[in-house]
Order: sequence, then structure tokens, then C-alpha cells
Amino acid sequence: MTLQLRQLYKKVDKTVATEVKKLATPVILSNISRTMMSFVDVMMVGHLGSKALAATGMGSMVVWTIISFSIGLRTATQTVSSRRLGQNKLHECGAALRGGLLLSVCYALPVSFFGLTYSEQIAQLLLEDVEVIMLTKEYISFAFIGVFFSSCCFIFQGFFTGIEKTKIHMKVTITSNILNVYLNAGFIYGSTGVENFFQKHNLNFLSNIWTIFEFPALGVKGAAIATVLASAFMLVYYFFMLFNKDIKNTFLVFSTKLRPSILIRQIKLAIPQGSQEVFTMSGYVVFYKVVGIIGIYELAATEVVFTILQVSFMPAAGIGQSCATLVGKYMGKRNIKKAEVSIHESTRLSLFVMGAVGVFFVLIPESIIGLFSTEKEVLHFGSLALRLAGVLQVVDAIGMTLWFALSGAGNTLYPSVVESTLIWFYFLPCSYYFGVKLGYGFVAPWLFFGSYLLFFAIAMVWKIKEGSWKEITI
Repeated sequence: MTLQLRQLYKKVDKTVATEVKKLATPVILSNISRTMMSFVDVMMVGHLGSKALAATGMGSMVVWTIISFSIGLRTATQTVSSRRLGQNKLHECGAALRGGLLLSVCYALPVSFFGLTYSEQIAQLLLEDVEVIMLTKEYISFAFIGVFFSSCCFIFQGFFTGIEKTKIHMKVTITSNILNVYLNAGFIYGSTGVENFFQKHNLNFLSNIWTIFEFPALGVKGAAIATVLASAFMLVYYFFMLFNKDIKNTFLVFSTKLRPSILIRQIKLAIPQGSQEVFTMSGYVVFYKVVGIIGIYELAATEVVFTILQVSFMPAAGIGQSCATLVGKYMGKRNIKKAEVSIHESTRLSLFVMGAVGVFFVLIPESIIGLFSTEKEVLHFGSLALRLAGVLQVVDAIGMTLWFALSGAGNTLYPSVVESTLIWFYFLPCSYYFGVKLGYGFVAPWLFFGSYLLFFAIAMVWKIKEGSWKEITI
């Protein structure tokens, strides 16, 4: 079979559909929990004003641009692990974990040092408002420390998802993000502010630790520090999960041997997708700069909407990651039919879940934006963008799920070229020309954002139907 968009409402294989849901549910919960780090940062910082919100938005986007190369390393680790799982070469799954961690350390350490050294210059390059520049500099100077922890955590995520142990990933991520919420409250608001914060939510006892000593409110800087500490905790938690007997003995994760052939394969898989992620995220940084030229309120609203979208994309990302695992496993077993069915069932589930989320964005955008800011300008622009994003949920569900499917099959180059081309030669130039030069303002960049997602989804559908992915060997 091949992907038939008109038949996506039909369940093709109940067994595979159940398998997708079983794998995807923990990953979805984990991914939502992971993005809640940024979500909570923005929600809490939003009450400090639009400039603090704009600074946190730009700072987090810059840091995620750097971290995003590790998504390619995660995909490479997951793809190799799932393929070897299907081939029953379990020790090579452990080799994929070790190789991924080595590559992650080699990448993350130098870029963390670079970010720490040039944080002020980066902020000055991207922003014009002096106060926002200083706040952004404060944020990224601490947040870059977390690049190392986050990068290594991506490798563990790829490994545990690839060997179908997604519940471990869920437990680690949710626990870490509960810690992040607690640390955020203390570091952002300080001793006095945190007491008031927890009183509003009838959780007075949670403020006790922060009020033993006088602790200053760190604002934007505090949000970054909290996220770094939570990321470090997450990495330690992942490491201790390796001592589980089923993992330790089955996959020989503590062996000191590296498999050069697997390492080379991981590099070949990671470079296209990792580079694409960096190009994509740096494109979003430029998008933020374009919107920032239009106005600070528009930039603050964009940060709020992107933060919401990061959470809303997570169901499709979780389903897509599960799809990648199943595609890799069934291709390892040389069962292409099952791989195709996995793609169909994953896309169908992703459409239904994200479509439901999109309905809320269209119907009650003001209520959702109001969780982050009460400034009427932010509410106005944010509601406009979120309503458009709600319509786009079904489009992005298809594009994202099929992107993961191709990655699971081992084709990371095609999606990378397509997305990078669309962003840098279509989305960004048109956003700047129509939004800034011709003066159409905030609406223009968001309309081109929507059309870019549509074109990307069309390209992914064509590639899946074309079928060359079925011949890839790893």
C-alpha cells in the first residue's frame, strides 16, 4: 500500500494502530512535559512585562538553535537502534547509544563555550531595544550552559525510543519538568515573590524552602538558571535508568567498545538532519528579528504563540517518533508492508489529535493567550496568530509525521533540503519584504509561515508515495 490521504479516516491494521498508540503515548507525554520547561518559563516571565517576554523568547530561540543539531544526533541514534532491534542485533543498540553520546559531547562542549563567550554580541546582533538586549544577554549567558545537558539527553531519548522503552523516557522527563516549575518560581520571583505566587495557588507549603533565607528575584536570568538545573537533573536520571537489568545486560550499554561502522552511519544520518534543524531554528531566529522590527508587542505575541505551538506540536512529534521506531524495526525485519501500515496509522492518529487541538486555537485564542499576558496589544496580535495556527494544525500533523517516517527509514537528506530551501528562499524573504518593506506588518510573516508548512507537507507526501525510502539499508 501507499499513503492515501482520502483513506486516512480508516483504520488499516488494528494491531499496528495499537502498537503506535502504545509507543506514542509515553513519548507524547514526555515531549509535552519537555516543552513545558519553555512553556512555564514564558508563562512566569510574561508577568514581568512585554520586554522580559521578548527577551526570553529571543534568548530561548537562540539557545534552541544551537541545541537543535542534537535532534539530528537523536534521530541517528533512534534510527540505528530501531533497525538493529528489528535485526535482533541488540548489542549494537548499546553501541549506538555510546556513539551518540560521544558525538553529543564533541558537539556540545565547544558550542556552549562559544555561546557563553559571545552572548552579548549575539543579543546586539539580533535586537535593537537596549533593555531587551541586556535581558536577552542575561538569559543566554546562563542558558548556554544547559546545551551540554540537553544534547546528551536527546541521545538517551533516541536510544530509549529506538528500543521501545518509551515509558522510561516519560518518567524521566515528567519528573525533571516538575522540578523545573518549582525552580522557576523561586529563581524568577525570589523569596517574597515566590511566597505570593504559591499563595495564589493555595500551595503555601511549597514556598518554605525559598523563604528560609532571603533570596533575590532574578527574573529572566532566573528562568534560564532553573532550566539548566532541571536539564542537569534529567541527564543524571537518564544515566541511572541504564542500570535497569533488562537494559544493562541486554544491550551491553556499559561496554567501552565503539563500533566504527555504526558511528560512521550515525554521522551520515545526523549531519543532514542536524544541519537542517540548525538552519530551521536559525531561520526562526531571523523570523523573530523580522517581527521585532515590526514591533516589540508583535515580538512578545509571537513568542507566546510559538511557545503554545511547541506544546501543540508534541502529539505529532511523539506519534512521529513512534512511527520512526516502527518503520526502522519493520525495515530491519524486511517487512516493508508493515512499515507502510505504520506510516498510515501514525499519520491518521496524528491528524485526529492535532486537529482537535486546532479547534481550541480557532475558538478560544484570547483565553489561551491570556494565560501569558494581559497586555491588550499582546492579546490582540497573539490571538490573531494562534487562530491561524489552529487552522494549520492538520497540515503540520501530516508534514511532521511523514518527516519522522522518512527519518526512521534512513532518509534524512530529502526533508533537510526541502525545509531549509523553503525557509531561507521563500518564508523569510517574503516575510521581510511584505511585512517590513511593503508595510503589511504582523499578518504577512504569519501568512507565509502557514504557506511554508503547507508546501513542506506536500513535499513529504510526495516522497512517501514515490517510495524510494523502501530501498534504504542501514
